[in-house]
Amino acid sequence: MLTDIIHKLTEIKEKLEYLQGFLDLPAKRKSIQSIQEQMNQPNFWDDSIQSNKLMKEMKYLKSCVEPFDYSFKKVSDLKEVGEMAENDPEMLEQVKEELGALEKEVSVLETQSLLGGPFDKNNAILSINAGAGGTESCDWANMLLRMYTRWADNRGYKVALVDILAGEGAGIKNATLSIDGDMAYGYLKAEKGVHRLVRISPFDANKRRHTSFASVDVMPEIEDDIEVEINPNDLRIDVYRSSGPGGQSVNTTDSAVRMTHIPTGIVVQCQNERSQLQNRMRCMKILKARLYELKQREQEEKMSKEYGQKQKIEWGSQIRSYVMHPYNMVKDHRTEAETGNVAKVMDGDLDFFMEAYLKMKEKK
Repeated sequence: MLTDIIHKLTEIKEKLEYLQGFLDLPAKRKSIQSIQEQMNQPNFWDDSIQSNKLMKEMKYLKSCVEPFDYSFKKVSDLKEVGEMAENDPEMLEQVKEELGALEKEVSVLETQSLLGGPFDKNNAILSINAGAGGTESCDWANMLLRMYTRWADNRGYKVALVDILAGEGAGIKNATLSIDGDMAYGYLKAEKGVHRLVRISPFDANKRRHTSFASVDVMPEIEDDIEVEINPNDLRIDVYRSSGPGGQSVNTTDSAVRMTHIPTGIVVQCQNERSQLQNRMRCMKILKARLYELKQREQEEKMSKEYGQKQKIEWGSQIRSYVMHPYNMVKDHRTEAETGNVAKVMDGDLDFFMEAYLKMKEKK
């Protein structure tokens, strides 16, 4: 058993060394050291914008480096314990269990190594739109809203509901989420496209099977240091009263903001913040992201491939199907990844599909 353990640990160490070079971790360690030296300077906090930017950069760099350092140490520790327990079958069995856990951790690091796009480490802006089908599609859009919120919560990301439009009977017509966390866009870009649901409709008295569609759009939140020119004269800004289900939490002032960029026709809106000023700032962030996306589509063929072409929210255009009747299955039509545990997926367990998508894109 010890020979097998040592062999497996050697394989894991070699994989870690390859990934470390692939991700250029030595350069990242130097960058961490450089930021720490700047932090020791007495005037570091004088420029709050620059200092916060550096702190955010260091947090990202450490999130890349520290898991590798931990895994390298675990390889060394397990090898040492295994050699000491060569004649102790019970202890070797424990080492084998720890080895299995280490393999899973390294698999996560391997997936993270695929997130090397220019915006993969950014926060994400995710929009959901119900397709044709009335109440059925609106309910499906609401189910997707819950699914992505649960996924983000499970990863410890910060989620803010930027805007939502309720359906006439149930569910939502559309909603926009701001999702803040390390690599949020890198993972969520796998979700861009049309999602199809097949189930027995709870809104059909005859209990017939219905097919519903909803589209998901994902954009990276653009950092302030990236120039996106917006002429104030090109904007039409409308304010209106926030909508909602009622109750004490509804803002009764005209604080919701709708911003229209006249040259492109892009419209963004926000109503979740408590003040009109905060909603304006959030709208500008989303507008900046949409304009940058548009600019990149026009200028770079590479970026247009990443974002893909807009598809109709209907038959034949779906990237993933969620079947709840007559059997249970979720299948991604791009990667052929599938699972029979629909409930788990709807509870936010999406990493399996995201990892399959990232590996597929790496092979192309």
